[in-house]
Amino acid sequence: TMPEVQRKPKITASRKLLLKSLMLAKAKECWEQEHEEREAEKARYLAERIPTLQTRGLSLSALQDLCRDLHAKVEVVDEERYDIEAKCLHNTREIKDLKLKVLDLRGKFKRPPLRRVRVSADAMLRALLGSKHKVSMDLRANLKSVKKEDTEKERPVEVGDWRKNVEAMSGMEGRKKMFDAAKSPTSQ
Repeated sequence: TMPEVQRKPKITASRKLLLKSLMLAKAKECWEQEHEEREAEKARYLAERIPTLQTRGLSLSALQDLCRDLHAKVEVVDEERYDIEAKCLHNTREIKDLKLKVLDLRGKFKRPPLRRVRVSADAMLRALLGSKHKVSMDLRANLKSVKKEDTEKERPVEVGDWRKNVEAMSGMEGRKKMFDAAKSPTSQ
């Protein structure tokens, strides 16, 4: 006997909802933890870079020196900020120009709807390969040859003066003869 294949039970809708809410709660917890870590890193960096100010017990000249020192530091930081901002603006402009170049290279023009055109294989190869095309593809060469019917062979071919025929067929009388001949093909 064959062993029975055990199917995995489907998850019920309530179980799915419970798992979804647990996943969302975990994601929120991770996001809050990441936010707290970022804030702590920022506070640590600022405490490292900026010493606490001691302004108690300083004379007027010492306070003025401290203000001049702080003003000089602010100027240096402002210059750095300006340089970084200028670089960012330059980069964004360059990115915009490159995107436009990519659009131009890719071709943002709408392609026209294609129409069906009857083209032979030779003409197609000539169009694709240009003057290099020398091989001819005769698609009819491999077709089965069909013998003409015997009735066509038995028809006698009249050889005569073609000028008489043109004169006879000119005008309304000629048209009438052609019409009568088309009506009864057996009469010759």
